Amino acid sequence: MKPRCGGDASAAREALDAHVRETVLWHFSPETGTPHWLGWAAGQDWDPLTTIETIDDLQRFPNFDGDILRTEPHERFIPKAFEGRPFTIFETGGTTGLPKQRIGWEDYRHDYEEFSETLDDEAFPPGSYWLMIGPTGPRRLRLAIEHLAHVRGSSCYFVDLDPRWVKKLIKSGQSTQANEYMTHVVDQAAAILEARDVSVLFTTPRLLEALALRCSIPDSGIKGVFCGGTTMDPETTRFLVEEVLEGKVGFVPTYGNTLMGLAAHKPGLAEDGYSITYYAPQPRAVLRVVDSDNPLQTVAYGNVGRVELTTLTQELFMPRFLERDEGIRREPCREFPWDGVGEVRPFGAQAGNIVEGVY
Repeated sequence: MKPRCGGDASAAREALDAHVRETVLWHFSPETGTPHWLGWAAGQDWDPLTTIETIDDLQRFPNFDGDILRTEPHERFIPKAFEGRPFTIFETGGTTGLPKQRIGWEDYRHDYEEFSETLDDEAFPPGSYWLMIGPTGPRRLRLAIEHLAHVRGSSCYFVDLDPRWVKKLIKSGQSTQANEYMTHVVDQAAAILEARDVSVLFTTPRLLEALALRCSIPDSGIKGVFCGGTTMDPETTRFLVEEVLEGKVGFVPTYGNTLMGLAAHKPGLAEDGYSITYYAPQPRAVLRVVDSDNPLQTVAYGNVGRVELTTLTQELFMPRFLERDEGIRREPCREFPWDGVGEVRPFGAQAGNIVEGVY
């Protein structure tokens, strides 16, 4: 895995602060700015263009209201520099509430091209075939995974998944139907593995485990697995690596969404007791673990808090959005010299029942 900043925390911070200034200049300048943010700034008694100098200065913004992405016309989020360019509409959420929509152009390509640099060629060999078992439809993930495969000279098969339907079945007590749907999905994936030479698999923890009951993942030719889903505690991760993958397959846990891109995990899972730590793709996105009662404050290292996301690209400026996840604040590492988030799970998971369905 290649370090993004050579392990230099001060250089990473300088790069982040410079990127913050560039992003604010882009979205708040009349020449290139975004109508939503230009209108927002007009109603303030301070000017982001002259006030925002560092990542810390973004505390002047309130937590971004995700409902805006459900209701405001898409045209309000088109930067003036992008006017006249058709955009792609991606949905995010919808399993824990009404979905939000994000428009985009090239961000997903940049996000996954950068992520590709963290991958090992032995586990994710260029020029191979991939299989994604996951949500496609209106989500960014389908295009993103296919682009990631293409960047690595590969092509991808897809088995679609509707996690919203599975959650609806489970919440209404129709567990038999939910299990039948999971079997239907796994049947399709197993058929592709039997008929095709597939080297890389992208799926969720539960579907990976279900697929392993049908066939040996290593014996089917899989060399590397991306495993995406909210909750993978240390015991689950150890089970997937040692039992499901038999210790023979490269394992890359993933955490990401349409608003952030894809976070990379800290190498050395076994050395860390299979406790996963994710690091945001700075400077394009920043994660903080904050006090749920006072989001202006980060929690101490080792403590649990709510995940806060700031997105900083030319396509989207989204300051201090409180995710529907919580996790442990972790210290920077050599590969990623900024704060990480450990053992991510749905926000409030310890306080009550959270239905995760096929994740």
